[in-house]
Amino acid sequence: MSLTVSNDLLDQARAGEVDDAAFVACVRDSLPYAWSVISGLVDERARTGAEFADNTVPPPDEAARGQLLRCLASDSMRGALERHFGVKLAFQNCHRVAVFDPSAAKAHAEFVTARSQILNQSPELVDC
Repeated sequence: MSLTVSNDLLDQARAGEVDDAAFVACVRDSLPYAWSVISGLVDERARTGAEFADNTVPPPDEAARGQLLRCLASDSMRGALERHFGVKLAFQNCHRVAVFDPSAAKAHAEFVTARSQILNQSPELVDC
């Protein structure tokens, strides 16, 4: 299971729309490693003023890796986090998360190319 959903949030979903704040809180609480990586990159990008900040450190274990994969493979989770933080997210391999300023369309477009993905490969990442 990707998320630990409270009964209140489940009731809200059954009754209609779930607001982003409640959903983001569920993601934060359910996937703390993924949240810490993404929120840390958001802070880094804001602090440096760079077009993007990215994580190149592999997760400490398979559970952490799974959190990143679940979070970033979900369109709803990714979209909610992008709206919450006001950024564009991108993902390569099993851990290279990048946070882009929304105005950095060229840098984002380059990051998500096949060329960039291929250049980011290494023998250590075969099983990630």
